[in-house]
Amino acid sequence: MNLALFQIRENATIRNALKQIDLNNYGVIFVTDITNAVIGIATDGDIRRSLLQGKTLDCQVRESANTNFVWADDNANREFLLKQLDHCIKIIPILDSAKHLIGLVSRDSVPLRDESPVYARARAPVRISFGGGGSDLTHFFAKSMGAVINSTIGIYSHATLRLRGDSKVFIHSRDLRQSVCFNNIEEAKNINGNFRLIAALLKVIQPEFGFELYLYSDYRMKSGLGGSAVLSAAVLGCFNQFRQDRWDLHELAELAYQAERLYLGVAGGWQDQYASVFGGFNFMEFKMEQNIVHPLRIHPDVLCELEENLLLCDSNLEHDSGEVHEDQRRQMQNEHVNDKVKQNVELTYCMRNNLLRGRLDCFGRDLDTAWQLKRQFSNRISNSYLDRVYDEAKAQGALGGKLLGAGGGGFFLFYVPAFRRLELMDALESQGNRVQQFRFEADGLRAWTVRDNN
Repeated sequence: MNLALFQIRENATIRNALKQIDLNNYGVIFVTDITNAVIGIATDGDIRRSLLQGKTLDCQVRESANTNFVWADDNANREFLLKQLDHCIKIIPILDSAKHLIGLVSRDSVPLRDESPVYARARAPVRISFGGGGSDLTHFFAKSMGAVINSTIGIYSHATLRLRGDSKVFIHSRDLRQSVCFNNIEEAKNINGNFRLIAALLKVIQPEFGFELYLYSDYRMKSGLGGSAVLSAAVLGCFNQFRQDRWDLHELAELAYQAERLYLGVAGGWQDQYASVFGGFNFMEFKMEQNIVHPLRIHPDVLCELEENLLLCDSNLEHDSGEVHEDQRRQMQNEHVNDKVKQNVELTYCMRNNLLRGRLDCFGRDLDTAWQLKRQFSNRISNSYLDRVYDEAKAQGALGGKLLGAGGGGFFLFYVPAFRRLELMDALESQGNRVQQFRFEADGLRAWTVRDNN
């Protein structure tokens, strides 16, 4: 749009103003002073009324101009502009700080906001597993079907991703209290040490841009809550926001598995990745042909009661899930251990049915049975200290429980009926174990983009 057709000096004649109005075809002219600042507006209606009042075509246009006019600056609210145009205004001048005309808004031309840079954020929930652990290992369900039951809870890993205009890569981890930077993606893919999981994820994702990645979690590392899978899901969720063809939930879970199990070489099962990505209360079946996630429709009252009857207890021991799983893989070559895993799978179906029917105390006792079976998978799953914590919990009212994750440390999960809960909490805390309550999380991985106003 030629803005010169919409401006005229204040000392110009009304005759010349009408010629300009005829040229711009909008029925309006903006009157400027010697500095080119807009000081008024004259419509063909304004000029007609001034002529009727005795003005002539040779009078100066400023005598017909309206100095009390609607205008906006370059940051004008789009809603304000639309309302003015809808109300009574045909054209709105856009003025800079010196009141110079820099643009026009009309009913035919309301400019769109320039596209801003965005950053991506994601959070993924941790899972608590109730039964079937060990059967989600590929070497088990290659011969026998695996099945687990788990739920996500309101404890998360968080990731924030901002694209850069260059090829540099910056990664900041609050959990590790460490930051690293690289000149390009290829350097980042070859990092060793604490950021090896991120390097494995970059090999899966294959980004073609520089970025800044910020990471933190609501839980400590090596806690048995599936943390590496959860962090992987959050990172994948961020990068997925910048894809035109976005990965679906199954693909995200598979990519997380690929990074951790194949590229990083950490032994383990499949349930952590699926649980964190899909979220909610799920019964999962594992076969070589495909993994199936069955959401469980548990009555809300039953879920609320189950929340109140479950308790997380930090054993204060770290564990290495990869080493435990590797030992478990070796032990499963023993037919006796393999049979115990099969019994755990059969128990998982009973646990599912007890949940769906609201038989929670039966479910609590099932947890005890699941733990007694799991302890036999490997001699690295429990030890004398963990056995004492578990036995004391049962003595103080817990019907059952289990170590979460592969075992060897991390969090215990206990089921305790309503009127023994406080007694159990006091007993565990008196032993120096931190007790943590939680809420179930119905959603899995959540990712979104935000305008980067910086």
